Amino acid sequence: MATYRKRSNKWRVEVRKKGQFVSASFNTKAEAVEWAIIKEAEIVAGKTSSMPKTKTVSDAFKRYGEEVSPTKLGGRWEQVLFRSMQRDPLTKVRLHELTTQHVADYRDRRLKKVSPATVNRNLNTISAVFTKARKEWGWLEKNPVSELDRPKQPRPRDRLIMQDEMERVTLALGYSSDGPIQNSTQLVGLFFLLAIETGMRLGELCRMDHTSVHLSKKYIQLHHTKNGDRRQVPLSSRAIELAQHFLETDQRVSSPTASALFRNAARQAEIKDLHFHDTRHEAITRLSKKLDVLALARMVGHRDIKNLMVYYNESATELAAMLE
Repeated sequence: MATYRKRSNKWRVEVRKKGQFVSASFNTKAEAVEWAIIKEAEIVAGKTSSMPKTKTVSDAFKRYGEEVSPTKLGGRWEQVLFRSMQRDPLTKVRLHELTTQHVADYRDRRLKKVSPATVNRNLNTISAVFTKARKEWGWLEKNPVSELDRPKQPRPRDRLIMQDEMERVTLALGYSSDGPIQNSTQLVGLFFLLAIETGMRLGELCRMDHTSVHLSKKYIQLHHTKNGDRRQVPLSSRAIELAQHFLETDQRVSSPTASALFRNAARQAEIKDLHFHDTRHEAITRLSKKLDVLALARMVGHRDIKNLMVYYNESATELAAMLE
C-alpha cells in the first residue's frame, strides 16, 4: 500500500508491501503515483532492489572510515566523528529502513549540545557517507540528508585583530624575531604573524616544511590545502622575514596542538573571543587594499570569489575614508 504526503513543494511516497519498504520524492503527485505502482508490481514479482537488509548506518560509517577517510586531508576528523556517534540511535538504523526523519531526529539531538555550524558540518560528513553508500556500494536507494531542513547558519565572524592584540599574543607565545625559535609555542607565534601577512590557514602552516619556502622567488608552495588544490602563496617583504626565521628552526607542531597553544596564549593575554582563524579575516581585509579581487582569490585559495565577502571585514567608516 502506498501513502502520499506533500512536503514543501515535493510529493513524498512510501510503499509498504510484503514486509518491504521503499520511498522517494517527486515534483508532482502523478509522478509519485506512477512510481508507487511500478514499485508495488516489482515487489509482487520479486524484482525489488538487491539492496542488503542487514546493513546499518554504523556499518556505512565503518566502511567509509576505513576506505574513504584515509584518502582525505580531513579524514582523521571524520573518523573521530564516526567513533563519537556510535552511541547515537541513528547508527542502529538499518539502511533499507532509513528515512529523513531519522536524520532529523539526530539533527535535533545534536542541536541541544552543539552549535548549528557544528551540526551542519556533521551533516555534510554524514551526507557524504550516504552518497557513497548509494552510488557505489548499493546500500541505499536515496540519500535521506538531501531533503533535510538544515539548521540556520550563524552570521559569519567579522573579527579583526588590533595591533595591541597582536603584540600581546606574540608576547604570551614567547615569540621574538630577535632570537631563535626554541619550542613549538614560539613557532605558533611566528605562524600567527605569518598568517596575518599571507592569509594561510593554520593547517597549511603546520604542514609547511623547509622545502615549501622559496625565498628567491618570493612564495611558499602549498601541496595540501583545504580544497585539495596546490597553491603558491606570494610573500611580502615582512612575510619573507618571517619565512626566513622559519627556515632557521627545526621545530614542528601539529594543527591541534598549535590551536590549543594559541587559545591558551589568548587567555593569558586576556583577549576575548580571538580565534587563530581570525587571522584570515585580518589578512584578507589588509590584502584587499593591495590586490584586485581575482589576484586576492588566487592568493588565499578561494575558488568562489563570493566567499571573499565572508572574510572581507572593512568597516563602513574605513570604506568612507577611501571615497575621499
